[in-house]
Amino acid sequence: MPAKATSRRAGSPLRRSEATALREVAAAAGSEGRRGEDLAIRREAEDSFRGEGSRLGEEVGFAARKGSVLARSLRRCGLASLPDSLAQLRGLRQLDLDGNRFSELPPPISALLDLESLHLDQNRLRSLPGFLAGLARLRELHLDDNLLRSLPAGLDRLKSLRRLSVRGNRLLSIPESLGGLRRLKDLSLGKNRLKCVPASLFRLIGLEALNLAENRLSSLPAGIRRLTRLRLLDLGHNELSSLPEDVFWLAGLSDYLYLHDNRLTSLPKALENLTALRYLNIGGNRLATLPDAIGSLRSLRELRLSDNRLVSLPSALGDLSALLELHLGNNELASIPTSIGSLQSLRELRLADNRLTAIPESIGELSRLCRLDLRNNRLTRLPDSLGNLNGLTELDLRGNRLVTLPASIADLAGLRRLDLRWNKLSARPAWLKRLEQRGCVVWR
Repeated sequence: MPAKATSRRAGSPLRRSEATALREVAAAAGSEGRRGEDLAIRREAEDSFRGEGSRLGEEVGFAARKGSVLARSLRRCGLASLPDSLAQLRGLRQLDLDGNRFSELPPPISALLDLESLHLDQNRLRSLPGFLAGLARLRELHLDDNLLRSLPAGLDRLKSLRRLSVRGNRLLSIPESLGGLRRLKDLSLGKNRLKCVPASLFRLIGLEALNLAENRLSSLPAGIRRLTRLRLLDLGHNELSSLPEDVFWLAGLSDYLYLHDNRLTSLPKALENLTALRYLNIGGNRLATLPDAIGSLRSLRELRLSDNRLVSLPSALGDLSALLELHLGNNELASIPTSIGSLQSLRELRLADNRLTAIPESIGELSRLCRLDLRNNRLTRLPDSLGNLNGLTELDLRGNRLVTLPASIADLAGLRRLDLRWNKLSARPAWLKRLEQRGCVVWR
C-alpha cells in the first residue's frame, strides 16, 4: 500500500519506500545542520518538473507524479554523504546536489538508472567513479567548481549525454574518448589547467556550444570546422598566438566568438565567412591592424577590440550596418575612418585611451548614438556635427586638449551627462548653464 506523505501542495500519495527514502535523506541533511523537520515534504506542483533543462525552484524539495519521485533538490545542505535508501527512488530523473561537501560521488546514485540530470556543482569532488558511466540515460552532467584533475575514460559510454559542464576544476587533460559523446550539444571545460585539447573533441559534430576559456591553451588542433552546428565558441583568456583557419570557417557561428585576452597578432581573410556572427570579442590581444574582411560580418551587433595595438581601422568597418556597440578603447589610433558615419544602428561608441587628434564630421550621422566615450585622447577640437546626435545621452571628453567646444552641443536635448574634466577650456561657455538647467550633469 502506498504511504501518504503530507505536502504543502496536494498530489498523489507517494509509495512507502520512496516516502521513507525522502525522510532519511532529510534526516541526513538535518544532521549536517540544515533544519530537517520539514525537508522531506517540500513538494512542488506536479508540473514543476518539465524534464531536460528545468530545475526545481526550491533549494530543498521534490516533485512527484503518480506516486513516484521524479526530481529531488538538496542544494546547499552541507551534505557529505547520502543514505543508501536514496537508491529506492528508482524513477528519479533529476538529482540536484549543488553546493554541498561531497568529496566523492555518493554510491547510492549508481542505482538511479533512470537519472537524466545530475547537478554536483560547487562540491569537493576529486575524482569520478566508474559507475557514473552506467547511468546510460543521463542527458545533463554538471560538475562545475570542484577539485577534479581528470575525467574517467568511460564517460564515452554516456551515449545520451547532451550537456557536460566541468568548468572551474583542475583538469590537466581531456581523454580522447570524450569524442565519442556524439549527442553532446553543450560542452564547458573553461577555467581549468588545460594546455591542449585532443583533436577527437572535434568529432562532436552535434556540438552547439563549446567553452574552452580560462585555460593555458597555446594552440588548437585542426579540425574544428567539422563542428558545423556550433553557435557559441569561447576561447578567451588563454595563451593563443594564432588560430587554425578552421575557426573562421564556422559559418554557423551565430551567438558569439570570444577571443579576449590571448596573444593574437593578426586575423585571416577567412574572417569574412562568419556572416551570421552577432558578437565578436577580440579585446586584449596584440592586433595592429584589421583585415578588410571585417566588413563582411553584416550580422554583428557588438564588436569589442579594446586593449590591442591598433594604429588604424579599415574603411570596411562602416559596412557593419547592424552594429549596436563598438569598443575600441586603449589602442594606438590617431584617427578613425569617415565611414564610421555609416554605422546607422550604433548606440555606443567607445574610443577612450587612444591618440586621436580629430574626429570626422561624419560622426554626426550616427543618429541613434546614445553613448560616446572620447576620454584620454589628444583632441584639440570637435566637429560641429556633434550637435546632430539627437539620441546622445552621455558624452565623455575627459583628459583631452580641448580649448573650445562647439556650441552645437547645446542642441543635444537628450544629453544627461557631459564630462569635461582635465581639458584646457579658455572660458566656460554660457550654454553649459542651459544644459544644467535642463537636467544634464556637467563635470568640468
